[in-house]
Amino acid sequence: MDYSLGIDAGGTYTDAVLIRDSDGSIIDSNKSLTTYPDLLKGIRNTLDGLDQHHLEKVGYVSVSTTLATNSVLEKTGYPVALILANDADVPNRSKIEHFSLVKGGHNSAGNEVCPVDLESVREFVLRVKDKVSAFAVSSYFSVRNPDHELKIKELITELSGLPVVCGHELSQDLGAYERGITAYLNARLIPISSHFMKAVSSEIERRNIDAKLMMLKCDGSVVGISEAPKKPIESVFSGPAASLVGASYLSGTEDCVVIDVGGTSTDVSVIHNGIPELSDSGALVGGWQTKVKAIRMETSAMGGDSHVWVRNHVTNIGPRRVIPLCLAASEHPEIIEKLKQNQVILRNQIGENLQPTKFFIRSGLELPDISSAEDDLLSRIGDKPLTVSEIYWNENRLPSPATLDLLIQKRLIKTIGFTPTDALHVLGEYTQWNKEASVLGAGILAALSGTDEEEFCLRIKEDVAINMAQNLISFLLEGVSREEIEKVLRGKFFAGFKVYLPVVLLGGPVKAYEKGLADFIDAQIILPEYCSVGNAVGAVAGKGAKKLEVLIKASYTESKYNLKTSSFVVFFPGGREEFASYHEALEFGEEIGSKLIMNYMSDAGLNTADVSIDMHRSDIITHEGGLPVETRLAFSGIGEAGKGRKMEVE
Repeated sequence: MDYSLGIDAGGTYTDAVLIRDSDGSIIDSNKSLTTYPDLLKGIRNTLDGLDQHHLEKVGYVSVSTTLATNSVLEKTGYPVALILANDADVPNRSKIEHFSLVKGGHNSAGNEVCPVDLESVREFVLRVKDKVSAFAVSSYFSVRNPDHELKIKELITELSGLPVVCGHELSQDLGAYERGITAYLNARLIPISSHFMKAVSSEIERRNIDAKLMMLKCDGSVVGISEAPKKPIESVFSGPAASLVGASYLSGTEDCVVIDVGGTSTDVSVIHNGIPELSDSGALVGGWQTKVKAIRMETSAMGGDSHVWVRNHVTNIGPRRVIPLCLAASEHPEIIEKLKQNQVILRNQIGENLQPTKFFIRSGLELPDISSAEDDLLSRIGDKPLTVSEIYWNENRLPSPATLDLLIQKRLIKTIGFTPTDALHVLGEYTQWNKEASVLGAGILAALSGTDEEEFCLRIKEDVAINMAQNLISFLLEGVSREEIEKVLRGKFFAGFKVYLPVVLLGGPVKAYEKGLADFIDAQIILPEYCSVGNAVGAVAGKGAKKLEVLIKASYTESKYNLKTSSFVVFFPGGREEFASYHEALEFGEEIGSKLIMNYMSDAGLNTADVSIDMHRSDIITHEGGLPVETRLAFSGIGEAGKGRKMEVE
């Protein structure tokens, strides 16, 4: 093996880097547009731009992606049904269209407290199976006994044949609701993740590259690409994790804060002593609290491709991403003439989807289950960008914003509009695409907001810089509200914010925001040479890692005078075992923990001979000289994935 290849598929660009294994030097890189829904085309275009002689000698490939994150942020995942076997309702059930609460669950000892109501499960599955793409299941204390989840899963598979994700398969942390949400989001992402993995694998195979294929997870570790589609929720922050690992690699520092400005979002995270900081409570994404072990991160749905739209003189940025006008006009030059015509939309009709600078085009994706209203609207949209006026050219009405939104969520149509990237084109600070389209779009929106093109674009640029600073400070000052931080950033005070760690910037046009960010925070700001492909660097620089916990608890029987220890129960990921003696339970716990770590590393495609395992034991003892009533065994395994060393840029 001579070289390692890193690939990152973002919402806008698919990046790739080649790293020489002998010294870790980056020897080549390339960027191409991400192509959706056919991701393969974008991956192929990116790899075509690399040195093909070096590409032939690649022995290790690792990938990362923000596609899963973007899907959750933009609410464009596939429809999923959630079944919760619990005695507590779901707090955010209004956000889940297909949901059922059934009787069932266990207690903390893993004993059944209520038989699972499989008849209710049967009725629910038969009612919704033709409306969803997968099911998610979570039961009370399934981390102590997954029996009810497994019974529900078996019945769903029998009745529908659809994929089923169980909470205990993804997390061993307590919290039936959070495990349920984790399973729910995981199920929504399975088609997206599988499509991406297949695209990467098929392209590597087509090029006859004999390489180990890995994927970066959201905790900065890697997993075999064959295993990754089973738990796509673990990739939900793999893009940000890649930016963190890549920023550390590119800047040559093991202590830094990273601001990654992508097409859809802006993410802030920190690495300290070379180790990414993980969230104690699990990843929070799109308002959903999950049990996924991920890097701690502050994220906002504002990026280079966020939709800029105006309503009632107020300029809004995001949360949806669109194809920038400047980029779309490069492929569809007719957009220029349509912008010059400046379609008229009444002020009381204007909204996020009904904008004079927004265009719609079919994505090429087909779904059979759509309503007649959706089908009617979709039939009016073709392979060329259309304004809302053109879609209903001969009718005295505009498309329903709700129907348009459903087609966007289902990814049946793509949208084009004004973005911060267009604003940078107008200001001359980023000129990769068609500037004329950006200028025309700025003129239309500036008139709606009551200003001129330059001032309009400067405000957008400032808003993006403030958002970067706000995310950064909010991340570092936990517990301080974003509103108070924004008040300081936008105010005129003889005080401000100072950051003591270096701040590394990553992203395509991020250089344009370097000075603006420095106006709001006092910090050492680093802009690495390969900042535009930092995520691809991080994808290939990750290591294999796995953490898990085994719990040993005493079980009691009540005698005439006191409680008496009857056995010791070992709880581990995927099961439980009961032993007559504590020493038997401890021996089994130590063995099963190490075995599960090694099995994971083997499934991940890592050489188990290179894996090191650490175990930390903590006991709870009620009286001196007595046996522990509870023992926790925390296992941590590390395995080398790639061969890259400290970077030396050529």
